[in-house]
Amino acid sequence: MTSTNTEDSVYFFTINVPYNQCEALYSPSITSVVMLSESGLNIQVPTSRLRQFVTSSGVKGRFRMITDTQHKIKSFERVR
Repeated sequence: MTSTNTEDSVYFFTINVPYNQCEALYSPSITSVVMLSESGLNIQVPTSRLRQFVTSSGVKGRFRMITDTQHKIKSFERVR
């Protein structure tokens, strides 16, 4: 678990993507996806951050992303 400071931004996402749609995460022409955070913001996330969570059923769960003041991702993890 990554520690946060008061200047970091924390975003939560609930993702439920079936396996057959995860193929797009490996396409060289698709480097990022835009997801709607639970707070209602559209957030661009590199596909490389999602690939590690692909299973035989797809990508499912609740995730937390922490970014610094420069919008650099400090962590992206499944929380449930």
